[in-house]
Amino acid sequence: MVEAASSSFIVVADDSKLVSGLGGSGLAMPVEVVQFCWKYNLVRLEGLFKELGCEAKLRLAGDGSEKPYVTDNGNYIVDLYFKNPIKDGFAAGKEISAMEGVVEHGLFLGMATSVIIAGKTGVEVMTK
Repeated sequence: MVEAASSSFIVVADDSKLVSGLGGSGLAMPVEVVQFCWKYNLVRLEGLFKELGCEAKLRLAGDGSEKPYVTDNGNYIVDLYFKNPIKDGFAAGKEISAMEGVVEHGLFLGMATSVIIAGKTGVEVMTK
């Protein structure tokens, strides 16, 4: 919400963060889903990205129990883990968003107004 409500969104990173695709790093990409059909959506999300070696897991509360983590909006999070990177983030985001029961995904696409990348040869600034 903060990024969407802001007039500018500046990303600052070093050149080690540059990748040819999203995912494949072992980190989770979250997808917020309504509680009612979370199992159905978990299976659908995993199947959607089967060719990328996607594994979908329900995020747990982290208190030692098997209870699901519940968002501020009363929804669940399905974490997607990719063995291979997503090459087209915009297409992936569109497909995820089109699923019934999906509230939001963790792909922040087209939001940055500027990107600042620092590297050994200097700093590069890109703007919209």
